[in-house]
Amino acid sequence: MSKKVVTLGEIMLRLSTPGYERFVQAESFDAIYGGGEANVAVSLANYGFDAYYVTKLPKHEIGQAAVNALRRYGVNTNYILRGGERVGIYYSETGASARPSKVIYDRSNSAIAEAKADEFDFDEIFKDAAWFHTSGITPAISKEGAEITKRAMQAAKKAGAKVSIDLNYRAKLWSPEEAQAVMKDLMQYVDVCIGNEEDASLCLGFTPKGLDVTSGKLDVEGYHEIFKQMKEEFGFEMIASSLRESYSASDNGWSALIYDGKDFHQAPQY
Repeated sequence: MSKKVVTLGEIMLRLSTPGYERFVQAESFDAIYGGGEANVAVSLANYGFDAYYVTKLPKHEIGQAAVNALRRYGVNTNYILRGGERVGIYYSETGASARPSKVIYDRSNSAIAEAKADEFDFDEIFKDAAWFHTSGITPAISKEGAEITKRAMQAAKKAGAKVSIDLNYRAKLWSPEEAQAVMKDLMQYVDVCIGNEEDASLCLGFTPKGLDVTSGKLDVEGYHEIFKQMKEEFGFEMIASSLRESYSASDNGWSALIYDGKDFHQAPQY
């Protein structure tokens, strides 16, 4: 059985304030490269899978540093296109107590946002692939990003690979109306859908009752309802969500819920 897993997305340069400093206090930033799909590729490589990451990065040294950040963890970067002008950047300020974390994006006109679907040889990329994973961020960064995601999903299904997506709604990238116009169409190719209650509502239009992560309490029955609706409409094989109870910016309860179409499986909270 093939252990080849392909992920597609945007890897960005994250500039974080040291400790809990505010942006206006910081005189230096900690630099790290990452992104949702890149993080998945790194984790899978650590678990022994043949993890491939697909994106486009500039040929200059900052683009190469992003490629090197993946290679050091054993991620295969052979399918990363080189070109374009810039690597997307985001600035991160860690929250504490009642003060929430804050993120400022500087990702417009990044190499992957301006890439064209025809630049990628998806038949070659998905040759012998068992799984493809992406997120709702790539379709949100540009119209071509949405087309790249769709072409990749189509090629993955043609190759017989399973397709998973983390809905991952980003309000700074598009509106709920824009998201639903794109994401609902993509769901026809998806086997495993991952997302919390906000993602399901804003990306797909499902709104469960009685869910409020800021209340300190969680009504899991609301998730049961929404997962069943998603299964009925899109035919997903599996649906998963993290379950977060937010007590403060630095104190949260975490668990997870998976629905296989018949039964619900919940991980213990920690």
